[in-house]
Amino acid sequence: MNPLKPRVVRDDDTGALISEGAGEAAGAPHKLWGGRFAGGPSPILEAINRSIGVDFRLWPFDVQLSKAWAVALWNAGVLTLEESREIERGLDVVAERLKGGTQPTAADEDIHTMIDRLLHEAVGTVASKLHTGRSRNDQVATATRLWTMDACVRLDAAVRELQGVIIAQAERAQDVLMPAYTHMQRAQPVSAAHWLLSHFWPLDRDRARIAAAARGANELPLGSGAVAGSAFPVSRVLLKESLGFQGVIRNSMDAVGDRDFIAELLFAISLMGAHLSRLAEDLILYGSSEFGFVKFGDGFTTGSSMMPQKRNPDALELARGSAARFLGDLVSLLGALKGLPSGYNKDLQDDKRALFDAVDAALLVLPAVAGTLAELTLQEKRMQAALSSTMMATDLADYLVRKGATFRESHGAVGSLVRQAEERGIEMTELPLDAYKAAHPLFGDDVMDALSPVSSVQHREAVGGTGPEAVRAQLEAARQALHPAHEQPQPTASANELSENVVLNV
Repeated sequence: MNPLKPRVVRDDDTGALISEGAGEAAGAPHKLWGGRFAGGPSPILEAINRSIGVDFRLWPFDVQLSKAWAVALWNAGVLTLEESREIERGLDVVAERLKGGTQPTAADEDIHTMIDRLLHEAVGTVASKLHTGRSRNDQVATATRLWTMDACVRLDAAVRELQGVIIAQAERAQDVLMPAYTHMQRAQPVSAAHWLLSHFWPLDRDRARIAAAARGANELPLGSGAVAGSAFPVSRVLLKESLGFQGVIRNSMDAVGDRDFIAELLFAISLMGAHLSRLAEDLILYGSSEFGFVKFGDGFTTGSSMMPQKRNPDALELARGSAARFLGDLVSLLGALKGLPSGYNKDLQDDKRALFDAVDAALLVLPAVAGTLAELTLQEKRMQAALSSTMMATDLADYLVRKGATFRESHGAVGSLVRQAEERGIEMTELPLDAYKAAHPLFGDDVMDALSPVSSVQHREAVGGTGPEAVRAQLEAARQALHPAHEQPQPTASANELSENVVLNV
């Protein structure tokens, strides 16, 4: 290709053919716009407008949708079959170059401009026909949706991995008893498996929300043009099928301005971050010397530069901190969206900063939490030692109810016994039988049986309870929740493959 030859491109907003780059030397700006401007933009504008450092990672999906667009233009009679195939061949060359590590030049405004430049280098002026009837507005919306659907698949897999670790630990902990807490005060004894599974189900809801976000992204905007739709008879149904979308967005203005699917995924990640933070907080507390319920391994903890004895649960603390980061990404996007007029606005360029940041961080945090949990060991003796007799106060009240007392009078009688034990500084098991009979005449010689943690747990076999059979049933339900996986759109194999191992040095 002659670098001095004028290049003809189509204006984003009007669709008109414009001459660009007359006398343009190699390395000079390669823009998709500019024919109506007498001079070039300010370097300051170019700096703030340049987004390739963020959107470079969209390239596999931009190549994918561009190939589909070339076929759609042939189907619409805009391109000949030979031109369409030549453009597709050129896009394959572009993909190989990008996969091989080709980096943007200082003049590449965004990934769409870079791909257009590389396509011209590969096939010459026929590349100028590819942008016919489309805008970067519907182009970037389509690439971002494809990327988001692929990200949802990867997020779901990472959440499932963590859930699998929770199940594995819970299976080993079914017979281990520990205190459950309300208001951070010891409340009642539970199976350690029951505690672990209390973190499984929020993650399962997170997977459902991620799947819903993927469905929200699974509608095609391509063919909407800049705002009013394409002026050429491209088949959006054909595009939908070739790109793997389940539907077509019905309104072109909505198509280019809609970022609900990003907000939905950021909300799902934010709430998942809160759930991960709560799991992390439990483990951090339980791993402290004061609790000692769990012991951390070496792989996901660090030491102190000053204190040789320290073992710090850094992975969990970073997971806890990431919850705030996820929330910040969500608020950043919603703050940008709430004041926009209809159609596309440049404010939306920052949508990908929030999206990519949240997904990247989540895909680091999830395996870090999974790894930490997988290598920790439960300290059964410490858990058992933390079970005090006052935690069976509710069981004492239930004992009286089974003998015919009302719960109100049972509550009062047991409360008086708890107070006596506290005042004497002894366990309730050390109170004499006379004290129980004085508190309520229905207390019998078998009252001490009600103060057994094992008995307390065994009485709670209602669905969702901590009884041994209830926990076994819950474990089976958790296993079933992972197989099959929540419905997810599958990533396009070629785009997914191209996404791997590509590094951008900007």
